[in-house]
Amino acid sequence: MIRIQYPNKKELAAFQGRIASLPYSYKDVGVSASDFPPNFNHDHNKVYLGKGEAVWQNAKTALQNWQQFPKPWTDIYPNTTPFEEGKVVVVAFHLFGLWWFNGARIVYALDEANRFGFAYGTLTKHVEIGEECFWIERNEAGKIYYCIKAFSRPNYWYVKLAKPLARFFQRRFVKQSFETMKRLSTHSKSNEYAFEE
Repeated sequence: MIRIQYPNKKELAAFQGRIASLPYSYKDVGVSASDFPPNFNHDHNKVYLGKGEAVWQNAKTALQNWQQFPKPWTDIYPNTTPFEEGKVVVVAFHLFGLWWFNGARIVYALDEANRFGFAYGTLTKHVEIGEECFWIERNEAGKIYYCIKAFSRPNYWYVKLAKPLARFFQRRFVKQSFETMKRLSTHSKSNEYAFEE
């Protein structure tokens, strides 16, 4: 779904209903939990958030509210969706003066003492094909990191033609998501990014 203006909740709910039964657009569902499949772009990035229980709880709350999607050019509907396998969300991006709405389904959730988050996979109604995992983790030294791991490739011909631009916006998303999570968890900024491709 593509719109010039952001639609109302009734339209978003209708779109979510239409995509709810769609299949995944790729075969290796859930593989982001362990490895990367071949023939995809691979990304694994993390940022240091800080230490302490307050940072952990703030970061956890931000994830639960889907606030890692940077405003004002990205959004999730509904942003109250719990991290439960099978739940479908609408992933929205505002690019080139248009709102692009895509379907994704939660593949798995992480709820451990020192790791919390989820992964979702693209449905057939998504401009990309692949899977993305967002989580926070705490190491033995008590340092807390926010991590994003993804594999993706273009789904439609026009995205394939603009692949370098698509990769630019993917990197922009990661940087701004880092900044958002850092701000929400510690109320400050950090440049301690660790990009890998």
